Amino acid sequence: MTTGTGLVLGVSEFVAFVNQTLEIAYPFIEVEGELSNFKVSKNKWVYFDLKDETASLRCFGTIYALPGPLEDGMMIRIAGSPRLHPLYNFSFNFQSIMPVGEGAIRRAADLLTAKLEKEGLFDPARKRPLPFPPKQVALITAGSSAAYADFIKIAAARWGGMQIEHYDVLVQGEQSPGQVVAALKQANEAVVLPEVIVLIRGGGSADDLATFSDERVVRAVASSRVPTLVAIGHEIDISLAELAADMRASTPSNAAELLLPDKKEELRRLKNMRGQLDEDMYASVRAKKEAVQALRDTIDTYLRQSLAAAGQRIRSMHSLLDAYNPNRPLQQGYAIVRRGGELVARAADLAIGDSVELSFADSTAGAHIDTLKRRS
Repeated sequence: MTTGTGLVLGVSEFVAFVNQTLEIAYPFIEVEGELSNFKVSKNKWVYFDLKDETASLRCFGTIYALPGPLEDGMMIRIAGSPRLHPLYNFSFNFQSIMPVGEGAIRRAADLLTAKLEKEGLFDPARKRPLPFPPKQVALITAGSSAAYADFIKIAAARWGGMQIEHYDVLVQGEQSPGQVVAALKQANEAVVLPEVIVLIRGGGSADDLATFSDERVVRAVASSRVPTLVAIGHEIDISLAELAADMRASTPSNAAELLLPDKKEELRRLKNMRGQLDEDMYASVRAKKEAVQALRDTIDTYLRQSLAAAGQRIRSMHSLLDAYNPNRPLQQGYAIVRRGGELVARAADLAIGDSVELSFADSTAGAHIDTLKRRS
């Protein structure tokens, strides 16, 4: 409808017209300001005001876009689009929120840290050991980053044969947390699971590293069924994702060092082990030779002693046999008397007229008993 003063619209038509205009003019925009009147309704809907010195903007969204706990007074950056609601008037519908400024980021991290610590996400008892060295790794980082180049370079220099499945993601900005969470999910649902998920990025400001203290990212790291290794920034930078990971590395290069042995060092170690094994083997052979020689000497001594003892026993037996030799008395002048081939031991066994045989040492002789004289 038109009148002499211009276009006349119904309320619904006006709302639709304005929203269409806003969609064309401002399809996606980022706004920074101080958080005020923050509240959550039904554990799903989020309402707050974003303000500066001279203006206030009503904002609306869902808890799924929150990076973690927030509180009034924080400086934040929201991304989304302005809308005119048919019933609730004008608001900014946010799709993402990030704390900005070192103080706000630190405060948001402190709030989230306290919350997740209470839930036990940083408990050392939850940490799992990483395989060493792994054969298959999922690497989540920006493919164009120095962190990616450093990790690949160090990994190749230290050890060969490890397969790396790269998930290329943004590591800062509004879309970064969602991409990192999606990559973690994809790696955990791979047909062939990696042995380790490695999440890395290089150094930067607190704003640059905010993705890795985002609650969605931290929870995705903590809930990964694949062990995780996280290295964010420089050694002094510690993100919440690193606290939730199974292992933290100080830098992306250090992540490769923790995962893989140094082949040059391993070769030196193997060379030293071989030298030590050679020495141990030679020492063992020498010890065995000495033991065999000692055993031989012991056996020789035992044999000599045994032979000497046997010789002594033989000589004793010879002496005993010689002592019992019946010919020995004959050599001393005695004779053996036999009658009819039977030994005569006593004179009482003889009678006058008996024929006897006398055995001497050198011969025998026959005799007759003429007389018998018995001893009294």
